[in-house]
Amino acid sequence: MTIMDCKRAIIRTAGLIVIGNEILSGKIQDQNSFFLATELRALGVSLMHISVIPDDLDTISKEAQAFSDTYDLVFTSGGVGPTHDDITMAGIAKGFGVDLVRHPLLEKRFLDRYGSAANDAVMKMAEVPAGSEVIEVGPNNFPLVLFRNIYIFPGIPKYLQQKFTLIRERFRTSDFYLKRIYLKANESDIAAVLNAVVQNNDCVAFGSYPVLDNPDYQIMVTAESKLQADLEKALGELVGKLSQDILVRIE
Repeated sequence: MTIMDCKRAIIRTAGLIVIGNEILSGKIQDQNSFFLATELRALGVSLMHISVIPDDLDTISKEAQAFSDTYDLVFTSGGVGPTHDDITMAGIAKGFGVDLVRHPLLEKRFLDRYGSAANDAVMKMAEVPAGSEVIEVGPNNFPLVLFRNIYIFPGIPKYLQQKFTLIRERFRTSDFYLKRIYLKANESDIAAVLNAVVQNNDCVAFGSYPVLDNPDYQIMVTAESKLQADLEKALGELVGKLSQDILVRIE
């Protein structure tokens, strides 16, 4: 769902589904969420929801369908490969009521690479939800599968990062404008002022973050908007209402 922010700035939304029992059990530490959240923010895309789910066909199918209906862009991480627990493609196909089919381009890639060693496990990786698009991501990289608005990435961070970097510009939209205000105070000291400014500035997203063990400041307040003029207005209002002796700096 694209958000029309104050009817003047369009925010493109995204959802991320991280798939894997190994993440939920703590066997593997998820790196892909942080990478994609950082990259999407830099591209002007608002990541609205991160879901971590098991290797379960019904769960994948329901989550993929719900995310696809809700967000402009959906990214999945994990569950793409030759083993029994690699069921992301099958889950997405089930969620949308389509068949799982061999994509001719992927089939050719695997046959060219493995030859007579292209067994059923290898060829499983050529199966995609019917109607999928295969995106070529450079001569030395395996193609990326796109089904509707769902970009299906591998779970291995190196591979995900390589593939995303090669197609990142297709997601770019207008920038977010961001300001950080550093304060020497407790959150309770500024809560009333900050709450009042938040209520008066619908087009600006504020965040307040306590900082521990720092001698210079105890709070970092962020103000962010797609609309620079609205950000400057809100920032001026906040700074004007704060006691100047607690203001350390603005970046």
